[in-house]
Amino acid sequence: MATVISSSAHDDMIHDAVLDYYGRRLATCSSDKTIKIFDIEPSASTSTSGPNAQAQQPDTHRLTATLTGHEGAVWSVAWSHPKFGTILASSSYDGRILIWREQAGQWQRIYEFTLHTASVNLVAWSPAEVGCHLAAASSDGNVSVLTFENNSFSHAIFPAHGLGVNAVSWAPAILPGQLTSAQAPAKGGSEVQRRFVTGGSDNLVKLWSYDATSQSYDSVATLTGHSDWVRDVAWSPTPLSKQYIASASQDHTVRIWTLASGEEVGNASAWKSEEINFEVVVWRVSWSMAGNVLAVAGGDNRVSLWKEKLKGGWECIKTIEE
Repeated sequence: MATVISSSAHDDMIHDAVLDYYGRRLATCSSDKTIKIFDIEPSASTSTSGPNAQAQQPDTHRLTATLTGHEGAVWSVAWSHPKFGTILASSSYDGRILIWREQAGQWQRIYEFTLHTASVNLVAWSPAEVGCHLAAASSDGNVSVLTFENNSFSHAIFPAHGLGVNAVSWAPAILPGQLTSAQAPAKGGSEVQRRFVTGGSDNLVKLWSYDATSQSYDSVATLTGHSDWVRDVAWSPTPLSKQYIASASQDHTVRIWTLASGEEVGNASAWKSEEINFEVVVWRVSWSMAGNVLAVAGGDNRVSLWKEKLKGGWECIKTIEE
């Protein structure tokens, strides 16, 4: 069942809407320079079977806070894992990343990152297993990673895509095979790894890995094939067998990059891509929690859901239109 929030309380276009870990809170952000926090309250349970069946009522959304502080359109919001507290990150056309925390029912801005020199297009928190790290993609060509540890923030910032970075997505902390493998990790190796993928206006998809020795993020592979800006990237959260990365582009395609079990993440030639063609620009891609269904949003106001076929290839299993 889809629930429509008819009164979003925003005065301009909404660019992002994200549920928290428990699905009980919604954060939205807009060109009106604000962030809105809604509590989602379950509907009173109604009978949906039997002779007296009633239609289930949709959940209700109650606006509980409006966060102000950005000086331009707010493009992206992201909730941290709740084990680090009630923390929300936001990024804006004003080039700033703001970190907000709720304590005792009050929201406060606890950190501001201002080293980007152009729009910050997207922010994403790492899997909780690797710590509390926020990656950000900026039009200045740089990626930054903010680390929240011992109640303070540190940062790394480095060039990623010369013409601008549009998107970033973290890899699952535990790589495929590790859940099912009886072998211990290699000596000196760590089972959890900090890795992410970025998409840029140079038409490239790049994979990055954290090097604990140099304490830096290194580019380990570049995936080529798109012929226009890469608008979004999404690394599938599944740790079961193969690895999947989806990339959405201005060239009217989504590419799904697959890495077979046992292959090295940093071996670009081992990533095999399948192309799905659309009639419009493709804006966003997002994997299901299980990592086996891909949602694709395009310039025709449609969302389509895709699943891999048993014999290979991807098929559309549903299209959602409003």
